[in-house]
Amino acid sequence: MIGLGRLAEDDLPNQKNKGSHYGRYRLVVLGTAFLLLLVTPFVNYYLQQNFVQGWYQSLGIGRLWFVSPLEGLESILLSKSLYWPAIIGMLPPLLIALFLGRVFCSWLCPVTFILEIFDRLRKAFTGKKYIRNTILVAKSVLWFTLIAELLLSMVLGAPVFVVLSPPGLVGREMMMLVFFKTFAFEGVVLVLILCLELLTRRFFCRSFCPLGALLAFIGRKRSLQVTAKSANCTECGRCIRVCPMGLNPQKGEGESAYCWNCGECVDSCRFDALGFSWKKK
Repeated sequence: MIGLGRLAEDDLPNQKNKGSHYGRYRLVVLGTAFLLLLVTPFVNYYLQQNFVQGWYQSLGIGRLWFVSPLEGLESILLSKSLYWPAIIGMLPPLLIALFLGRVFCSWLCPVTFILEIFDRLRKAFTGKKYIRNTILVAKSVLWFTLIAELLLSMVLGAPVFVVLSPPGLVGREMMMLVFFKTFAFEGVVLVLILCLELLTRRFFCRSFCPLGALLAFIGRKRSLQVTAKSANCTECGRCIRVCPMGLNPQKGEGESAYCWNCGECVDSCRFDALGFSWKKK
């Protein structure tokens, strides 16, 4: 069927879908979010302006604070108390995940931006933007990662993900460089993630990011989903090859909790067999 799909794709060039450019828009959003993290410590340190503070574990814009849901949950479990400013700060990302799914990971996370740039550099040197996902683990490992992280935090009595959160580490490393002219040792986690990207795509994001697991769990019944139109599908396999999460969108896995709504598969589909749609609750 894969071969037949490719033949149909060659026979019907006029059906190519040129309408979606989610990858382009996503890179702009990721770059803007990364630029915010890059500029903030310089503004705080050199201009003594604190209107924007922190990074994506706890980000303050004026009097409005956004708190990472996982770090907030760790704080509640460890302190065994409710701190209402933190809970209010958790609401915006929780609501976004509830309706849009794990879009923080695909559209805002600084680690994703770094890996997207890495993909483009790889294409410049090797001609291949993507590599085959050679290291595969069961998708359910993602849930065990979240459970293990929370249990470990409670056993140690310390918020493990606050210290080792890759999105938080990017902001923290930038702050350390500006304020103290050095890097934190925990930054080695980012180096390991980048090294894994030489072997397989988004290995940490797919299977071992507790924050991604929590957002995926919250957004498992999300309103915005990638849906397949089976009547248009030629089974060319293009969407499977480009999916960073290792999913099969043509079989409906774009509607699963594991999809992070990046739009790569929609961009790649040449026959309008995939698209975003809003599901009624």
